[in-house]
Amino acid sequence: FLVLTESGGSYQIPNFLLPSQLHNDGNFIISLSKLTRYLGEMAEGMGVEIYPGFAADEVLYNNADDDGNGNGAVKGVATKDVGIAKDGKPKDTFERGVELVGRQTLFAEGARGSCSESIISKFDLRREAGADVQHFGLGIKEVWEVPEEKFKKGFVQHTLGYPLQSSVTDKVYGGSFLYHQEPNLVLCGLVVGLDYENPYINPYLEFQRWKTHPAIKSHLEGGTCIQYGARVLNEGGYHSLPKLTFPGGMLLGCSAGFLNAVKIKGSHCAIQSGIVAAESVYESLTTGENAEENTVASMGEIDADEPALEVTQYAENMEKSWVYDELKEVRNCHEAFSKWGVGGGLLYTGIAAHITKGKEPWTLPTPIGNNPQPKTDSTATKPAKDFQPIKYPAPDGILTFDLLTNLQRSGTYHEDDQPSHLRIKADVAKVPENISLQVYAAPESRFCPAGVYEYVQEKLVINAQNCIHCKCCSIKMPQEYINWTVPEGGGGPQYQVM
Repeated sequence: FLVLTESGGSYQIPNFLLPSQLHNDGNFIISLSKLTRYLGEMAEGMGVEIYPGFAADEVLYNNADDDGNGNGAVKGVATKDVGIAKDGKPKDTFERGVELVGRQTLFAEGARGSCSESIISKFDLRREAGADVQHFGLGIKEVWEVPEEKFKKGFVQHTLGYPLQSSVTDKVYGGSFLYHQEPNLVLCGLVVGLDYENPYINPYLEFQRWKTHPAIKSHLEGGTCIQYGARVLNEGGYHSLPKLTFPGGMLLGCSAGFLNAVKIKGSHCAIQSGIVAAESVYESLTTGENAEENTVASMGEIDADEPALEVTQYAENMEKSWVYDELKEVRNCHEAFSKWGVGGGLLYTGIAAHITKGKEPWTLPTPIGNNPQPKTDSTATKPAKDFQPIKYPAPDGILTFDLLTNLQRSGTYHEDDQPSHLRIKADVAKVPENISLQVYAAPESRFCPAGVYEYVQEKLVINAQNCIHCKCCSIKMPQEYINWTVPEGGGGPQYQVM
């Protein structure tokens, strides 16, 4: 673990001082893209039906009206209609979406999933759990092929400091990771907390600048960048977990927020939540008189008269699991960085991880802005007049790259003739030109890691075809003016080794 300095130096934090959660002995360095495809093949081999080319667009409810709104339980999802032109009219290829219904619907969309967020809002799951607002970070990542002599099997490196923090009081939350994966890959990335204040920060260019530090550059020299991508991740942790269940379903993985921001890892928690959810649902649906005979496998259909079931056992089992224990140990760490900056946050994290392990008799509150409501990542942004524009170095095309060149490495593709899936909310339609541009100097033109948003003659242009589905725009926009919806199924980045 290194602390990088602006002068090109670095300081190593001795391993014995690091929290046990940052120790990687016994872990495997793998490609999550490849793991997902592997597990998908296993599932299909066991008879599970998987629909990778279809996007869940709408949550279905019992007792719904003509607009799909209902006060009843969740009964499933509907996939998105395909074959609709930009003007909203059906094309020759039009196909209506399919309704997928079940006795329980489990939502595992990742951080800021559109269906999951609609459910959290509809059932008020944060208030029900007494949870804080969720906070997010934007992770930007590249995969490099490096010469054999540069490869160090099993090497893991994390950093703080340059370029995000230049002093112990800096409050920009974030850090980096760098892994060497067989046979000759280096996976490197930078995570930037989206609760930063300076609207001139450009996370993508901060990442490019980070690679120029000698402690990073030495791992990449002579190599070739083969893939690029970005995705938001949850950083709110234990205190931001919503109520996990609702009538007809539950939230899993990063849809709920099971990510350890100190580790910068959440896949292990997501997988475990899936295991616990499956066991809980199976037990609930197969326990009781005639339960086995009433399963869909036995009846061939869902009993329309069956009352909606809320499997609260899932939440109870998760609270008893190691996932909650792990998140609770570092429950105050993100808030410590927000409150005291990188120096105070690092010190507090060390004390919490080594000594108190989340058992402190206090809870550090999520920072409060000028409003009585908790400060979201969107409202954390301050007016541009309080800052100076940041001058970033030009890319060299060898170690650092311009955004559009890197975007090609994500394999992103969307059908051109379709309505934009990035929609400005009607009640804040004037925010882009009147507030975002005028007050905050158009931060969306910098924080988007795919170049989706730009202003041409002071008018917002949305290049939805560039979108890599990171979800950042739905979080960091002034007044959260973008409604992120799914495009036609199969559209988006095509990651192979990420």
